[in-house]
Amino acid sequence: MSDLFLRLDADGAFEQDAPTADRVISGDPRFRTWNREDRDGLYCGLWESTPGKWRIAYVEWEFCHILAGHSIITDADGVDHPLRTGDSFILRPGFTGTWDVIETTRKEYVIHL
Repeated sequence: MSDLFLRLDADGAFEQDAPTADRVISGDPRFRTWNREDRDGLYCGLWESTPGKWRIAYVEWEFCHILAGHSIITDADGVDHPLRTGDSFILRPGFTGTWDVIETTRKEYVIHL
């Protein structure tokens, strides 16, 4: 029954990625993702980004908990949402704005499509 318990950690294999060039505003952000759950439109794991700023547009629902770092998400109205270690938040479908990683940021996430 060990497959019924899943620990979220950064051990093992991860995917490397980056925002597409047309979304990058500044810097050279690079992502690492440890996706630990992928079933029935539900994704869960850890994500990390190096500094940089890019445009975001969400079609999914996402819960995030910041484990380390400092970022600022700015919404379409220009309102800044500073994020630091310990902060939790939800981004709903339709959210647009920017994600600016000031210090390398790591988060836990749960995404539902």
